[in-house]
Amino acid sequence: MADMPGYFRTCFHTGRLACLAMLVSGGIVLQILACALYNNWWPMLTVIMYVTLPMPLMFFAGSDTSSFYTESGSGWLNATKFLTGASTVGSIAIPIILKHAGVIGWGAMALVLSSFFVFVLSILCYLGMSEDDGYSMF
Repeated sequence: MADMPGYFRTCFHTGRLACLAMLVSGGIVLQILACALYNNWWPMLTVIMYVTLPMPLMFFAGSDTSSFYTESGSGWLNATKFLTGASTVGSIAIPIILKHAGVIGWGAMALVLSSFFVFVLSILCYLGMSEDDGYSMF
């Protein structure tokens, strides 16, 4: 990408950032539709997990994100991995438990789970962008 003109590179980065914004807003729309279409707001419980999911990374991982992908680490890094994994499992388990209890229907569960996977896709896209460019949060 070094041989591209500056205006083309800026347009390319802006397009990728706009695509990332559309993915996140699509996940939010799916989450709200899961509640509004079926007139049942219990699926919004997963939003609690979406909010708590990045907290261990922000508090315990610090700026050394490369050590997050290795097996060995300190006690704080292991706690971060555990809490992030527990929040991820909770994000998937809450709609399944609500469906099993008969609180929500199949359609609401499908919309909430698809919202989760859209959020995961947007996080993976962000991580891919932050490795290449100056969009990194850390």
